[in-house]
Amino acid sequence: MSTYAVADKTASAASDSFPKWVLYCAGGILAFSLVSVGLVRITGNGPDQRAAAVTLQRSLQFQDLPDGGVLVADGKTGETLTTLYGEQGFVRGALRALTRERHARGIGAVPPFELRAHIDGSITLADPSTGQRVDLESFGPTNTAEFARFLAMQPQ
Repeated sequence: MSTYAVADKTASAASDSFPKWVLYCAGGILAFSLVSVGLVRITGNGPDQRAAAVTLQRSLQFQDLPDGGVLVADGKTGETLTTLYGEQGFVRGALRALTRERHARGIGAVPPFELRAHIDGSITLADPSTGQRVDLESFGPTNTAEFARFLAMQPQ
């Protein structure tokens, strides 16, 4: 047997030594994904689920003020409900997520957002101009309450 034949057998053996753990991990991830998608479809808890009936809805407009505050106004009448000062982290964060999509589509701040309370107790902030929404209850009761108070506010 020549030295070339020995080298060919060694190269062939080396190319067959792909780590099997990589294949096992890929198979596990695929199986997990399939089971997850199946459970979401069976339980109906996917992103295309039907929202619970709306019990209360209010149109809201938010406007940044020069002094750093955020003016919250009734979206139909334009009357001021309140002015938020300070960090207001969750309110600003939720609005930032929705306004980013508006900016990407060239939509200004004029169209109002819709704050909706549902029969199941959930509250969503929706942007009818983009179709986007934020399910507020998924951020906990304290953060949900930051928006829920706007449903009952009377103009100042």
